[in-house]
Amino acid sequence: PLYHPRRPKTEADHKVAQWGPRGLPSPAYAFKAERVFPMTSAPIHKGVVLTKDGLIVAVGKQGELEIPEGYEVVDLGKHWIMPGFVDLHCHIASQSFDLNDTVHQTNPEFRTLDLITLEEPQVKKALAGGISSVLYIPGSGSNMGGFGTLTKTAGRTPQEALIRFPGSLKIAQAGNPERRSGDLGLTRMGMNQNLRFSLERGRKYYEAWEAFYRGEAPQPELDPALENLRGLFRHEYPVSVHTQIYQVVLSTLRELRTEMDLWTVIVHGTFDAYRLTEEASKLGVVVANGPRQYHYDRTAARFIGLADAWYAGGQHGWSKPVRGLGRDGIAINTDSPVIPQEQLPLQTAMAVRLGLPWELGLLGITINPARMVGIDHRVGSQDVG
Repeated sequence: PLYHPRRPKTEADHKVAQWGPRGLPSPAYAFKAERVFPMTSAPIHKGVVLTKDGLIVAVGKQGELEIPEGYEVVDLGKHWIMPGFVDLHCHIASQSFDLNDTVHQTNPEFRTLDLITLEEPQVKKALAGGISSVLYIPGSGSNMGGFGTLTKTAGRTPQEALIRFPGSLKIAQAGNPERRSGDLGLTRMGMNQNLRFSLERGRKYYEAWEAFYRGEAPQPELDPALENLRGLFRHEYPVSVHTQIYQVVLSTLRELRTEMDLWTVIVHGTFDAYRLTEEASKLGVVVANGPRQYHYDRTAARFIGLADAWYAGGQHGWSKPVRGLGRDGIAINTDSPVIPQEQLPLQTAMAVRLGLPWELGLLGITINPARMVGIDHRVGSQDVG
């Protein structure tokens, strides 16, 4: 998909993201349920899901899919089986939740990987609410808070729970950074220029290493603060951007997607930013909308659902329709603890109540966010493997 602009691997791409273990030893189960939602295909009435060693072995209809010998049958009766929910805007996976240990306005050397605490009470509540995978990112106190981690909310160790690090580079382009700039008195223009300067440093560092691997230049000096930016420019992981209102999201599209050619995921997109649906769609930028699910549209003189506005495009007060993000381009998040993580299904219900088709609600907290950050081969659906 356009929003997932990873390029083919080359010999120069020696450094890749760190992936957690996949397929840990576990017993063999056959889960029967009234309905099974694979998410990549139609729901199955009277379905069965076979799992072994932490992986899905088969999905099908009861009576048609043979249950192998040695599988323990778990009959869930009238209940449904769905993939665990995925949230791309989470700040609660450690005791120092909503991490804002800002030193500079741009901090590419920071990371959340070392802070994950699966025993954190808010994480346990998230798991109880069905949220099994999150992108745990730094807070929004600076324009570049550091690198976030894609992690499960359950596991015997953080390493076992790890999905991928880096999960994304957290960028905040408006709101909190101005309030936290102190005596610097930074404007949005100044912060965007500073962000551009830091990313340009990272791009030059990346290009110097690529030239070295091609045999065209000497080996650059190692800069630990810029190391993870190399994978960012190789499109191994995205930028997840705290960006909201029309003007600021417009800056995000211009600076991060058009100028820097970065894999860009908006993890806010609230207020009137949905008016940029057509521009975002053309550029392949996707939106995990939240935590607010509604906005008062003054041109239409009514409240509208933001997830539906991003999905459907210009049907909320414009003089002519515009193209929206479509079924694959929208997800929903909580920005936990702004909204408690376990209330992700409630946020989705609000989005559906305000116009988003219910099928899109389910996709928006399962396979869509997984695809947006490139982990759909691990989570978000009930597919074999």
